[in-house]
Amino acid sequence: MYKRIVLKLSGEALAGDKDGITFDDTVIWSLVSQIKEVINKGTQVCLVVGGGNFWRGRSAASGMDRTKADQIGMLATVMNAIYLADAFRQNGVFATVQTPIPFGTMTELFSKDAALARLEKSEVLIFAAGLGHPFFSTDTITALRGAELDVDGLFFAKNIDGVYDDDPAVNPNAKKIDVIKSEEIVKNNLKVIDMAAANLCFERKIPVVIFGLNEEKSIIRAVSGEKIGTIVTVS
Repeated sequence: MYKRIVLKLSGEALAGDKDGITFDDTVIWSLVSQIKEVINKGTQVCLVVGGGNFWRGRSAASGMDRTKADQIGMLATVMNAIYLADAFRQNGVFATVQTPIPFGTMTELFSKDAALARLEKSEVLIFAAGLGHPFFSTDTITALRGAELDVDGLFFAKNIDGVYDDDPAVNPNAKKIDVIKSEEIVKNNLKVIDMAAANLCFERKIPVVIFGLNEEKSIIRAVSGEKIGTIVTVS
């Protein structure tokens, strides 16, 4: 069992597979239940949530300024984080949203000391608004917060069950990779996590697990050390 982790969730995951909705509470309640069980087993949990159920960069018109498009994306992650925090509250788990820029009383400014103090009390931390600057992805903030908080594992919950040697959506013969070195992701430009995140994980020697969110109790299984998805090693 890991002592402290950062778990990255996509915004699309919060919407489930139903058309026309932003939040699927059946999916969200399942996520909260799994994370609650992980905490009860002794693991400190931080979350990073994307904003894709509201907005993705590719949603912007071709002439839109990239900075403005990214700012909209940051706001989308804050909305998702506040919704998730309340879902935890309803299920008896205290959760705090931390952001790198102020949002009045809606969120708390990120502080390593405050974050660690909350984790020691078995609270959930949800990081939103990325780095507060454009051109950085939620993968990057996942790796950065993991490095800052000395986690012993980063977990990327995807809509695909790991790393493949080719795009399985295009190539039905693509083979899943069970274990891969972080330096190979960087060297071969495998687009499973962005390069800034992969480089930071490689430099700081942070183990990474990439797994399919839709598998049965996948969060619990991954954090318990079961060999699901792809393990990205640091040596």
